[in-house]
Order: sequence, then structure tokens, then C-alpha cells
Amino acid sequence: MKFLLDACASSRSMHSTLTRLGHDVISALELNPSASDEELLEFATEEQRILITEDKDFGELVFVRKLPHPCIIRFVDMPVEEKAAAMLELLEHHEDDFIDDALVVVTRSRIRVRRSSADR
Repeated sequence: MKFLLDACASSRSMHSTLTRLGHDVISALELNPSASDEELLEFATEEQRILITEDKDFGELVFVRKLPHPCIIRFVDMPVEEKAAAMLELLEHHEDDFIDDALVVVTRSRIRVRRSSADR
């Protein structure tokens, strides 16, 4: 799979975990440290990359502004050291949810999947 790590989600452990598993991973910091959320979303869409973030603003872009998007995985209130392990669990048990127009919200206690196309 191809992933784009938003600047706020670009931990070394997340990057190395995904790379070690054979995934194609790009960090927003490598791509363009000053890129806007809209630019990152557009790049992820064009490249068909799953966007990993902590930023709730992506929800507004896809649910309010109705911008097209690949799958977005948003980690909420989760310590850095737990995100890579949570990502491994997602890959193992929820990979089928990684579809275009899905927003996967991950907290310490639950995983919620919402499709923006259901709101259109």
C-alpha cells in the first residue's frame, strides 16, 4: 500500500513500521513541509495514498467542502508510542476499510469508519 504521513503523524516509528512491512511511505515533511492540508489531500488523491494524520481539519475538507479523497486514517488523542502498534492492528484487522472516501478514526478505545460518499 501507499501512505502519506501528515506532518503531525510523521513519527519515526510509524514511518519505519510501515516501510519495514513493505509499504511505500512518504512523509509530508519530505514532500513539502509548508504544504497546506488541501495540497496534501490533493497529492494523496492523485497518488492514491492513504493519508495518516492527527488533524481534524481533513474532516471538514471531505465532509463539508466535499473534496475527493483516498482513505484518511486519523489518530485521536493517542500517544506517539502507541500509534505504530495501532496501525499494525488496523492493517491486520481493518484493511478492508481502507477504501476511497473513507475516514477511519482511531482512538485508544475504538475504531470508527465513516464514508463521505454516504453524505453526498
